[in-house]
Amino acid sequence: MSEATATVVLPRRILLHGATGSGKSTAAAAIAEKLGTALVLADEIGWLPGWVERPVGDQRAMVADAAAGDSWVFDSSYGKWRDVMIGRVDLIVGLDYPRWFSLQRLLRRTGRRVRTGETICNGNRETLAKAFARDSIIVWHFRSWRRKRDEMRSWAADADVVPTLLFRHPADLQAWIDALEPLAARTSSPGLG
Repeated sequence: MSEATATVVLPRRILLHGATGSGKSTAAAAIAEKLGTALVLADEIGWLPGWVERPVGDQRAMVADAAAGDSWVFDSSYGKWRDVMIGRVDLIVGLDYPRWFSLQRLLRRTGRRVRTGETICNGNRETLAKAFARDSIIVWHFRSWRRKRDEMRSWAADADVVPTLLFRHPADLQAWIDALEPLAARTSSPGLG
């Protein structure tokens, strides 16, 4: 974790950041459940059925609407609209795992989704052909991994940016999630919230 741990006491609006396959959506769901707040899934905003990208203007409007809330957890942010919500973020949680770790998670997840036909983001499905296409999620992992790592490390090092916690091990992230206090408990205690 970064030094920001001590400075972040009561996060109400949290953004997850990390490589494709690092477990952002799973972690965001666990955090949102623990806090008792809204979960916002970036891929639900970004994709329409049939793997058609939602128009960027519509994405930005949806993000603005979600970010206007008092509390939420975004599982990720697209560069096309991060500027719309970043000013409202209380805390960035960076999953700064080694590339091999995120990649093996991504490969397992993609393989499972191909086998089971699991639906994701507005009814879309991953297929074997999609997994090996030039614009596949696996190719995206390789294209974006270093940039995402550099972004979160830069945020953690810059005191003028939103407080950023970097987790290098899933067990450390889980311990942090376990220690979170639900938002309802915070606001019912005198002097908190």
